[in-house]
Amino acid sequence: MVEFETIKAKEIKFGNNFIEISRKKVLSERGENEFVSIARGYYLQDGTKGWKASITLPLEKDKREEIAQCIKSI
Repeated sequence: MVEFETIKAKEIKFGNNFIEISRKKVLSERGENEFVSIARGYYLQDGTKGWKASITLPLEKDKREEIAQCIKSI
């Protein structure tokens, strides 16, 4: 069995959509591992969230900084 725990999350809203950037922990029989997730979603009419897509980023700070620099330069 695999469980996910959200440690911290921030949301950037635009129109009826949002980007959620979160730090998560996965717990399984093989141990636990932390990662950063970026997910795109939208709001349903009742205010709940729907999800479109997500990616997982490495936890290493230098790699996250490299990715951030790349995004800023595009």
